[in-house]
Amino acid sequence: MNCRSAVMFGAGLGLWSALLAGAADAPPQPPTPTVASETGDPGQQASALLTRLLPTPLLLVGEQHDAPEHQALQRELVQQLAARRQLSALVLEMSEAGTHTTGLPSQASEAQVREALRWSGDQAGWPWSTYAPVVMAAVRAGVPVLGGNLPRADMRAAMGNEALDRLLPTEALERQRVAIREGHCDLLPAPQIAPMTRIQIARDQAMAGTAAAAIRSGQTVLLVAGNGHVQRDLGVPLHLPPDLAHRVVVALARPAVDAQEAAGQTLPTADVVWRSPPRAPRDYCAEMKRSMGR
Repeated sequence: MNCRSAVMFGAGLGLWSALLAGAADAPPQPPTPTVASETGDPGQQASALLTRLLPTPLLLVGEQHDAPEHQALQRELVQQLAARRQLSALVLEMSEAGTHTTGLPSQASEAQVREALRWSGDQAGWPWSTYAPVVMAAVRAGVPVLGGNLPRADMRAAMGNEALDRLLPTEALERQRVAIREGHCDLLPAPQIAPMTRIQIARDQAMAGTAAAAIRSGQTVLLVAGNGHVQRDLGVPLHLPPDLAHRVVVALARPAVDAQEAAGQTLPTADVVWRSPPRAPRDYCAEMKRSMGR
């Protein structure tokens, strides 16, 4: 994880290339999002969101990684969908594609689950203690948990794969590059921006492939990732098969930055923008500079 991307962004090329070929030419027109503010307990909030968004084969739920209210909402979504027997799988940015809990018993220990997901320590900035309640809620319900992120072993190949640049519309590609540059506090050398952006695109592609493969008729796949990964005009939705219906929730733990955003005019592209209480300001760039001795 890098510094600001720890808050806003976060992480099968062959088979999906044919399906994704048209994505850069015809991005879907995003709807105007509904804005919901966090009031009451997470169970009530999850119930209200599901009433608003179901039925859908795929529900993408974004988060700010440092906002515990967001993980509490995710746990409730898992539990309520599972209680309705509507949850076919939980897909996570926090674990690599190819890892899964399929075959584990519902009473599996946390150690067994972590081994299955290859979740060691605070891998890539994902503390197990933060996500364990979400993951274990699915395991206890007998629902498979699937890693969706690009495997670390595939990152070097992604960095040099210029074909990934063509999977995004020009404006979205530039936004991704700006996000990478700002997410690394303007400390990355310019020649590294494009390769690092390709990793971000490949991560979205990997999550899209994992989620699409888990679709089951009459049920819902829940994908949990950083907000930048779930936005309709920027992340995973651009890499889904064009006929796969989906709904998007972006969860924010920051105040509206200006009157336009407060009025919903510059909100992230989603079906629902869910606001929780703002987190205390944190200077991630200062932390990064200190860690680099600058």
